Amino acid sequence: MKIWLDGELRDAEGARVSVLDHGLTVGDGVFETLRTVDGRAFALTRHLDRLTASARGLGLPDPDHDEIRRACAAVLEAGPVPLGRLRITYTGGLSPLGSDRGEAAPTLVVALGEAPRRPDTTTVVTVPWTRNERGALAGLKSTSYGENVVALARARAKGASEALFGNTVGQLCEGTGSNVFVALDGVLHTPPLSSGCLAGITRALAVEWTGAKETDLPLDVLERADEIFLTSTLRDVQAVTRVDGRQLGDTPGPLTAEAMRVFAERAAADFDPR
Repeated sequence: MKIWLDGELRDAEGARVSVLDHGLTVGDGVFETLRTVDGRAFALTRHLDRLTASARGLGLPDPDHDEIRRACAAVLEAGPVPLGRLRITYTGGLSPLGSDRGEAAPTLVVALGEAPRRPDTTTVVTVPWTRNERGALAGLKSTSYGENVVALARARAKGASEALFGNTVGQLCEGTGSNVFVALDGVLHTPPLSSGCLAGITRALAVEWTGAKETDLPLDVLERADEIFLTSTLRDVQAVTRVDGRQLGDTPGPLTAEAMRVFAERAAADFDPR
């Protein structure tokens, strides 16, 4: 495996970030995860735009898109895999201990690993913790992922692959690494960005390609939704067959199956949808 670190390709064993990097000491960084197929990264332009938006939200300098494109190309060429997870990480760089940033340039890391094909269906649980839709990091893809680690561990312990959060006013928000859609009376809905959810790339494309509505939804909509599905970079569109103790079915429902079909067709036809 080759990793791009601060301007050059390095062997994985030699790619080292300082223990004083602000991304390590206080989680001061942003990142993107992209799906790759046979050496091509899906929706790279959209991911780079979101990386910049997240960096601005943290007060980091704008990342250099041209450099990141070169880095992605170099990493993909050096270690091609049939289906991969391409990770772009951009941090506050070398800084003093504590929350104040130093004067050093940001750190840029691009790495690639193999990814398994996701199953068509999965199960989820809700968790008692909330997303803060008014927080400083709301909607940013920050490396401060501690609460997601805790929530996902709870989901795994209950035999599920994902944990779903409400927000501070009791509305459905998102998963630890996914967005959520529900079908009600033949119409697809997903929480709006004002709920505090991440502006998922797959979410945005699914809304555009399926006509789903952005709707404020109470968390208990999960108890009555006709269908539920998740979207994310590595899940694409994935049907939920059980939420907590509620069984929805063993296979994707009709609206979910159609969303899966449409997404697969549109994504295959345009690998970098603008």
